[in-house]
Amino acid sequence: MTKTEQLAVIYQTKCRDCRRCALAQYRHNLVFGDGNPDRQIMLIGEGPGEQEDLTGIPFVGKAGQLLDQMLDIINLTREDYYICNIVKCRPPQNRDPQTVEQDACIHWLNQQIRVVEPKIVVCLGRIAACRIIRDNYRITREHGRWEQRNGVWLTAIYHPSALLRDVSKRPETFDDLKSIQQKIWEVFPERQSEPW
Repeated sequence: MTKTEQLAVIYQTKCRDCRRCALAQYRHNLVFGDGNPDRQIMLIGEGPGEQEDLTGIPFVGKAGQLLDQMLDIINLTREDYYICNIVKCRPPQNRDPQTVEQDACIHWLNQQIRVVEPKIVVCLGRIAACRIIRDNYRITREHGRWEQRNGVWLTAIYHPSALLRDVSKRPETFDDLKSIQQKIWEVFPERQSEPW
């Protein structure tokens, strides 16, 4: 089975009907993941918003559109990475997902990671960074820094919704994006010559 097929099986036979936490009662759609799992680059956010809940696709609302524009700067499209969230159902009023909700849902993210086998993981925002990189991660101080764990390169950037609220963070995010591009070229040197 291809990675895409493996992820589809996890979603269709297990995750789609998940009721492990109270978020399930509010959702229109469970938002599993999107993109290309074969490229071994993963972007991980915290949870779906309103547009994601309505469509079942991660990062399609205003924050997702900004993320697309940001990644376009370094010539990345959804064909170049796999994107998902820690929790798969929208928290009410887009509040931060609670620890109990993250704990209930992390099982699905771990399965996605096992299938994708990423060599690069980019956390989108503080909550994802605290869950994936380290629980005391300070996004304002540490964004754009790289850590390696078990052969996987990890970093975090500001969540695009934070950049919608505070445009002053965009110049440093541009630097983070260039760092991501450099890391991709370092880890996958053959991609420097691809017509991205």
